[in-house]
Amino acid sequence: MVQDIYPSKLKNEYYNYEIRDNDLLLVFNCEGKIIVSEKEGRAVFLTGKDCGAKDVVYLFSLDDTRFFLKLGDEAFEKNGFDSYSVREVREKFSQKDVFVIFTGYHLWKWYNDNKFCGKCGARLKIDEKERALKCPDCGNIIYPRINPAVIVGVINGDQLLLTKYRTGFSHNALVAGFAEIGETLEETVAREVMEETGITVKNIRYYKSQPWGMAEDLLVGFYCEADGDTKIHMDENELKYAAWVKREDIVLQPNNLSLTNEMMKVFKESGR
Repeated sequence: MVQDIYPSKLKNEYYNYEIRDNDLLLVFNCEGKIIVSEKEGRAVFLTGKDCGAKDVVYLFSLDDTRFFLKLGDEAFEKNGFDSYSVREVREKFSQKDVFVIFTGYHLWKWYNDNKFCGKCGARLKIDEKERALKCPDCGNIIYPRINPAVIVGVINGDQLLLTKYRTGFSHNALVAGFAEIGETLEETVAREVMEETGITVKNIRYYKSQPWGMAEDLLVGFYCEADGDTKIHMDENELKYAAWVKREDIVLQPNNLSLTNEMMKVFKESGR
């Protein structure tokens, strides 16, 4: 999956570092596209030397490489560098680069969406001690937002319930959805499966989780079994395809970045 970058290690503790010339800098444009160059399938990032230290905040380190974020809406161009959406990044660069960009995008979106205090309207400032934004007038503190969402492998004997989204990602997927206020993740699983496919489920069990920065999510994977009637009543507003597919007929996604793909692969190969 995208976060499986061993032996490299993400160090996401916040420090009030100043950027150096050789530190790497993530620059997103107003559309949320990353500005990078490409060399032999790897992303080539901008550096502190390219952009200077103005409006820059430390993000994280990958091993001994420090990554920073360029704040603000000022356009930036450099010869040989192009802009790519996070969806394009997913298909274009190495897994480690994708993880860096996804995680950086998650934080860029948070900084970009939280410029003013929601309580008093004053402009927020970056806290010097922790990953937070603080209002200098009323003291309101804003922490990064993480959206919990479930990925659900619904099993019916030797078949798995596969879906395709109405818009966007075109490959096979599983039932998925965001947790709502006041419900457990297990309740989210049952609700989302019912809403999207009309199937009742039982024996809900946790599999694995995954950070998914391109949507600011923490994905939580579950397997479960269909309970009773297995006739699919697809939500056509959400999906364009939903079907029971035999293990040997499952077509996987084109790369191994997602929790969804791993769960499909596990069932295909072992019938979990």
